[in-house]
Amino acid sequence: MSSILLITSSPRGDESLSTKIANEFVDKLKAHNSGSTVVSHDLGQNPIAHLDTVTTSAIRKPAVQRNAEETAAAELSDKLVAELLAADTVVLATGLINFNIYSQLKSWIDNVARAGLTFRYTAEGPEGLATGKKVYVVLSAAGIYSEGPAVAMNHAVPYLKTVLGFMGMTDIEVIYVEGTAFGPEAFEKAIASAQERTQQLALAA
Repeated sequence: MSSILLITSSPRGDESLSTKIANEFVDKLKAHNSGSTVVSHDLGQNPIAHLDTVTTSAIRKPAVQRNAEETAAAELSDKLVAELLAADTVVLATGLINFNIYSQLKSWIDNVARAGLTFRYTAEGPEGLATGKKVYVVLSAAGIYSEGPAVAMNHAVPYLKTVLGFMGMTDIEVIYVEGTAFGPEAFEKAIASAQERTQQLALAA
């Protein structure tokens, strides 16, 4: 039985294309992999607080060294790390905002990128510990950022590939829902293209 971790991050609710495509994709993965379980977080509707002083101190310590306040502060981060490590498949969804990811998704990353848990430092350099996972990134954008003159402005995909790879997740597929601002026809085409790609990826999973 496989475990799927779904993280959506758009604050746009039902209008969010990244959330729509990601949810549809997970349904397709479940349909083609009977018995799959799903753990999901809608960070757009239920955001994770950005790291504060207490939490930052708490997650840098072994649990036995935390005081009561730090133990409470680290509880969510510890839970999110456990979910990530338990997952076989990870689906991350975000819109491209100011050329990068939503801050809600960044906060999740800050909580799961934990030294000694999802990566460690060695004499040979950093080593990712969250290995053996397939990651799918659903990225929606009003313009075209997968190719052409604006590709250099797409900082979301290079960042995600870097930070996920740092934690040991290097098998990454990107699903674009882009060009949605170029009129109704382009909007529908972007959705159809993303849906076709998710169907192909689900069949291959």
